[in-house]
Amino acid sequence: MDLDRRQFLKLSGAGAGGFLVTGRFKPESLARAPLKTFTLHKKVGETVSICAYCAGGCGILVGREGNKVVSIEGNPDHPINRGALCSKAQSLFQLRTVGDEDNPRRLTKVLYRPPNGSVWEEKSWDWALTEIARRIKTTRDAGFVEKDAGGATVNRTEAIAHLGGTALDNEECYVLGKMVRALGIVYLDHQARI
Repeated sequence: MDLDRRQFLKLSGAGAGGFLVTGRFKPESLARAPLKTFTLHKKVGETVSICAYCAGGCGILVGREGNKVVSIEGNPDHPINRGALCSKAQSLFQLRTVGDEDNPRRLTKVLYRPPNGSVWEEKSWDWALTEIARRIKTTRDAGFVEKDAGGATVNRTEAIAHLGGTALDNEECYVLGKMVRALGIVYLDHQARI
């Protein structure tokens, strides 16, 4: 027997109507059925929070046992993300800490490999910040353009480019954007576009 969709719907409706008319369906039996209960949340403590990345405002649930963070997941009751998380938010747990201790895979010291070197050297933060500032200043001064070919004042550097990363939160991106524009950098891009 070949049924098209319309015939199937007609027969289904007729069958359901016949089931109800013959009295085989008793709604009062449903009212006496025991309700099954299940937990929507873990048995560990949960704290509702907001993801720090990208200013999207996605809701997260931070699972904890005492003061130890054991998981981070999307909040299914949040109107923005409805429980879904991007890869950045999913990695919040690994980036910050593991429980009460720092993540052993997270770098906390400056490692520097000199040009043509094969070994990473441990350096201080003061050395690293001074070296970065010196290299930026040297490169900016060497490639600074005050006026373009037509004589218009442009005050820019074409020797430095900036590539933003998605592991920065909104506040860091704001300050970083102000800094690179103040330096006169015109080649700006972001890894999300690549």
